[in-house]
Amino acid sequence: MILNNKGTEDEAKDIFQEAMIVLYDKITQAEGFELSSKLNTFLYSICRRLWLKQLNRRNLSLDSIDQENLDIPDMDSALESHEAEEVKFNQMEAAMANLGEPCASILKEFYIKKKSMQEICDQLGYTNADNAKNQKYKCLQRLKKLFFDQWVKDER
Repeated sequence: MILNNKGTEDEAKDIFQEAMIVLYDKITQAEGFELSSKLNTFLYSICRRLWLKQLNRRNLSLDSIDQENLDIPDMDSALESHEAEEVKFNQMEAAMANLGEPCASILKEFYIKKKSMQEICDQLGYTNADNAKNQKYKCLQRLKKLFFDQWVKDER
């Protein structure tokens, strides 16, 4: 939300730290404090309020920001979207865990560590980069199957 509304990554981190302090203060100092929403919802609303205050301090009130391009999503839908992405991430993590070797190594080296097929070939002992590329393709197809099989299973 902050990055999409005139903020930087550092500002987003600062706002999040401030929100954590607010949460800590509420828990330790407010008698009878009871969290009546999800923790994510509570933190999101604190961050949103702190960011709007920050914009006001900078004289960038909501009136001075182009309302049509203001990207402050509805809190509930933003959290639902985040939770859905988290579920997909967990499913992908489970699929990767079930993938086995050498597939897990090939995909991690290529997609996460951004290594070339020649580097992967040399590292994992393939005869040439084309063989490594073919194996990567097969591994990717296997990962997709594991992921979508888990997705279908979870949807039932």
